[in-house]
Amino acid sequence: MSAPAGIINGTNDRPHKPNPVFENSPTFQMACRQLEMVAEHMDLDRGVLERLSKPKRAMVVSIPIIMDNDGRTESFIGYRVQHSLTSGPSKGGLRFHPSVDLGEVAALAMWMSWKCGIMNLPFGGAKGGIACDPASLTHGELERLTRRFTEEVLSIIGPRMDVMAPDLGTDEQTMAWIYDTYSMHVGYACPEIVTGKPVELGGCLGRREATGRGVVYCVQEALNELNIKLGEATAVVQGFGNVGNAVCVELAQRGVRVIGISDRYGAIRNQRGIDVAALTKHVNSGKLIRDFPEAEAIPGDDLLKIPCTILVPAALERVITQKNASQIRCRILAEAANGPTTPEADAILADSDIFIIPDVICNAGGVTVSYFEWVQDIQQFFWSEDHVNRALEELMLKAFRKVRAKAREQHLSMRIAALLLCVQKIATEKLRRGLFP
Repeated sequence: MSAPAGIINGTNDRPHKPNPVFENSPTFQMACRQLEMVAEHMDLDRGVLERLSKPKRAMVVSIPIIMDNDGRTESFIGYRVQHSLTSGPSKGGLRFHPSVDLGEVAALAMWMSWKCGIMNLPFGGAKGGIACDPASLTHGELERLTRRFTEEVLSIIGPRMDVMAPDLGTDEQTMAWIYDTYSMHVGYACPEIVTGKPVELGGCLGRREATGRGVVYCVQEALNELNIKLGEATAVVQGFGNVGNAVCVELAQRGVRVIGISDRYGAIRNQRGIDVAALTKHVNSGKLIRDFPEAEAIPGDDLLKIPCTILVPAALERVITQKNASQIRCRILAEAANGPTTPEADAILADSDIFIIPDVICNAGGVTVSYFEWVQDIQQFFWSEDHVNRALEELMLKAFRKVRAKAREQHLSMRIAALLLCVQKIATEKLRRGLFP
């Protein structure tokens, strides 16, 4: 089911007007449908709703680079989308993945706005991406790709305009290249242009693990509410990248038995518990998860169906759908990925006893510590990792409890309650600022 035409096309009650830029993206339709659903629960000005339903700015660039193997020139397509600049500079990751397209990036930028709103951060949402397979590119090709992309989007980025961070397929080194390229352009070191960069270049201690830690803080709170002890819980984690790995490590340290893990190449299962440290060493040595000798290899599609206490989708969006939602067998669904559950799946899960921690709060730890990093870079005053983690836990629990209270007060799902709070915040700011001219 697609999003209401009024949202996607900005027509409200007017006849349908095609919007070929975003209309064909199921991910963007999903984001718009969520916005329309939350608008039904609040007195939202239709003009503000129209403004929130589309990105403020989107840029598509061609990125030509010289390939190392044969010296040919190959062009990649890159995107940077800024959903909102109302609350402050836009903030969001840069992903390298073959499936990246404009609609996906626009949806992710919208979700970033909601995330910043629920955490009360002085940012709007943004997202970027390059359609490529980083695993097939050399180190030199990745550097040239990153630097050329930065050069192409220079006119719309800046520490008070748009601040990038790592995402799927990118890392600290990617951010270091962006930092250096931008600094060469302005003529001085400008570490606040990106977050998630190496600590040696002004990065924040604890930033790499921040998203995963934030997920686990929320999971702990949900377990407490359900009267489930950490030592009695089991977990299944889809994705073993930066976020998924951190979730596994943090859960294992707290006594949770991690019984299933996957990556893009396959999945493994061990009911007695997977040795996360040994698996991390195995993967870091260049081996595949599915070849880990201390667990059973299973089809990737079966992972989400494993009975467990905590299910953590920490990979791509739209992985829990109408087709598999009825087969989910967990007590807590912690959305570490962006948009992992479709609205159709949400409707099915609503009839179950699954406690859903929605993505806009569950994975907000990354942007929260990115905010800490940005502040430290501007002030040139750096915090200890313990300070960072304590501040992160305080803000995550405050946001979780605020959403839970709203859900109980108005008898809403956690997702609708979270979206209601963040959309209301941004809508109020837009009304206060007005519409220029």
